[in-house]
Amino acid sequence: MRSRLFHSSSLLVLCFLSRSSAVMAAAPRLPVRAVNLGGWLVTEGWILPSLFDGIPNNDLLVINDGTQLQFKSVTQNAYVAAENGGGAGLVANRPQASGWETFKLWRINEVTFNFKVFGNQFVGVQSDGSLVATAASPGRSGTFRLVCSPGDKYRMRIMAPNGLFLQSHSVDGVHANKDASLTADYGKSTSWGDDDPLVFAVTRVTGLQGEYQICITVPYCFNSELYINHWSTYIVEADFRFISESGLTAVKIPVGWWIANDPRPPAPYVGGSLKTLDKAFKWAEKYNLGVIIDLHAAPGSQNPFEHISSKDGSQDWGTTDTNIAQTVQVIDFLASRYAKSPSLLAVKLMNEPLAPGVSLESLKTYYRDEYNAVRKHSSDAYVIMSNRLSSPDPTELLGLAGGLPGSVIDVHYYALFNNMFDTFTVQQDIDFIKTNYSSDLSIVTRESGPLTFVGEWVAGWKVPNAVKQEFQMFANAQMDVYWRATFGWAYWTLKNVNNHWSMEWMINNGYISLKS
Repeated sequence: MRSRLFHSSSLLVLCFLSRSSAVMAAAPRLPVRAVNLGGWLVTEGWILPSLFDGIPNNDLLVINDGTQLQFKSVTQNAYVAAENGGGAGLVANRPQASGWETFKLWRINEVTFNFKVFGNQFVGVQSDGSLVATAASPGRSGTFRLVCSPGDKYRMRIMAPNGLFLQSHSVDGVHANKDASLTADYGKSTSWGDDDPLVFAVTRVTGLQGEYQICITVPYCFNSELYINHWSTYIVEADFRFISESGLTAVKIPVGWWIANDPRPPAPYVGGSLKTLDKAFKWAEKYNLGVIIDLHAAPGSQNPFEHISSKDGSQDWGTTDTNIAQTVQVIDFLASRYAKSPSLLAVKLMNEPLAPGVSLESLKTYYRDEYNAVRKHSSDAYVIMSNRLSSPDPTELLGLAGGLPGSVIDVHYYALFNNMFDTFTVQQDIDFIKTNYSSDLSIVTRESGPLTFVGEWVAGWKVPNAVKQEFQMFANAQMDVYWRATFGWAYWTLKNVNNHWSMEWMINNGYISLKS
């Protein structure tokens, strides 16, 4: 086992020695074997889909912020598009659909929405009934009602705020506008047939099932009953006992930025997650586990995915000094609140920022400020920095982190999210772990550099019909390699409806053993 002391700072060594012996005993030795408590304090619909049961219109998820739809005029057999991706008018003349033909929904209620286009402008209706995508923010002229066909929910009419329907073609079969532009100027009843110029065939491209979506949805927007039940039953004290008895030494707990405003977080978020995190620390102390606080969801969204509570798939973190400063305040709050807990092992500053949306310079500025915020309250909690996703340089943070004692570089390794894994055999997957990921880890794990942490991995892959022994081989190969990370590793996640993503299920069913 490696020492818990930092690599190269006599000052920090003295700080460690100043801590009480009781605190020292509670801190796990490095490298840690940890598990993520994903889907608990930050919602990810795929981890526990039943959370979304009972939501109105859930089958379409129309429904919710972040759903992306494409509209095809049935009379013109053409898709609606925002010209130039935004900044101009709307037309219905595209034979195929891509980014400019995709609209993000901002939910107002079950059937009423704003439409956001590729260039992040909002659609609105002008006084003459023409439609443009030029507004920087949604307004009264951009409120649209989706009316589903009685016989097919994927055929819709779109009612504009003037009470008239959008049309791309006149009733008698003549183009309403020769340039195929759309107008909101039709008020008569029509047939819903293929000759109806008001009807659009709708394709759902994707949707989000994150914290924002479930909180904004009626009836949960102003009612915390759903979350109180989830927080109190999904992870309980017995889970911490199981984690400890299974040979794991730490938990990594994803949290969202709104936790710093608890018990009255900004709308639509629900209060109570901070009280739940307090209980987690008490359980960790009782069962001698380290806690890694993971700021999974930063204000403004550092990537477009549901797991960081993105409103609509836009990535705005780092575009202003405001959301960077707000994120620093969140870390400062968390470090201050838990600095005295003997179980506070580390604070992870931000999960999976995505390049190129998050610039390296803004990220470095944030990490430096966040490091200082943690150090203001704790001299020996580790500070974990996550590389940018899709960055070609895995060493881009080594210079920064190497100059900040107690820093850790977090990397994530999955044999899933790349098409090259589609045809891999069992042995090819294992060889990739032993060769490629081993090499990748060695590049960032340097004797004089910061510690390294495989903050997410899973014994899941794309191999069809794999048997138990093959899963065991795959899991063991990963643990052998990731154990070389100087800070340790963390499995994603403790519980999951997908069995191989659930470490609890994997341990209970003999797929993973940590006893040796």
